[in-house]
Amino acid sequence: MQVVHTIAEVREHVARARKEGKLIGFVPTMGFLHEGHLSLVEESRKQTGYQVMSIFVNRIQFNDPKDFANYPKDLERDFELARGAGVDLIFVPDEGEMYRDNLTFVDVEVLTKNLCGAHRPGHFRGVCTVVSKLFNIVQPDVSVFGQKDIQQAVSIEKMTADLNFPIRIIIAPTVREDDGLAMSSRNKRLSPDERKRSVAVSRALKRAEELVRSGERSVRAITSAMINIINESNPKKIDYVSAVRYRDLELVDAVTEKSIIAAAVFYGETRLIDNMIVELDGGAVRCIY
Repeated sequence: MQVVHTIAEVREHVARARKEGKLIGFVPTMGFLHEGHLSLVEESRKQTGYQVMSIFVNRIQFNDPKDFANYPKDLERDFELARGAGVDLIFVPDEGEMYRDNLTFVDVEVLTKNLCGAHRPGHFRGVCTVVSKLFNIVQPDVSVFGQKDIQQAVSIEKMTADLNFPIRIIIAPTVREDDGLAMSSRNKRLSPDERKRSVAVSRALKRAEELVRSGERSVRAITSAMINIINESNPKKIDYVSAVRYRDLELVDAVTEKSIIAAAVFYGETRLIDNMIVELDGGAVRCIY
């Protein structure tokens, strides 16, 4: 596994792999890797022969400077985990390498106005800008994103299509702890008590699944049941519990087509997100979370 820090080095290694006839897989990350990230690499390895990962904590997607400053970092541990997962090349740029007098930004409209977009102004502009830059730097054939960050993944899927990037986007299922909590680099910041209480978010999604499978389609009924479960865990704040159409992430009153039921909840100073995709096919219901 090679670790590089410049755009020129990335392009050199990727060009060499292409000459060897390998398809390029890419997993962008902000580091502090966990099994969720490694599952994305595993999916990428099924599709491609050369694996690139980026580790870059992207300042412009943080609307809270304290959140950026407190984002956990452990590069040596990241390198060890990435090596074990089969990553061939890790790109670890600094801000100067990624942003040199940057005056161009990428924004996806409509898809980013609800859910996290309503509570984190500028976040998705920062995400789409850095991902588009990374796509141009790495030029992968396939890039894999996690369902946990579903608004990000769907927005990047749309950005890729709109800007004609010749890249196949794969959205891989959320990886969870044994008790159901979605794996996240932010989980490290939970106190033992907050960690115990935070499982309520995944329990709320399970309750939503039960209601949908029983025939309930009213978003008010579904989200009210979820909020009751989350409130019992005494969170600091609920940012949202919402349902949106998958195709455009617009809020809906009833789950009548492929949809996303999602939540964002604070435990202490740590903001956790989670979601479930609901697919309806005639009388059959499929819930993915």
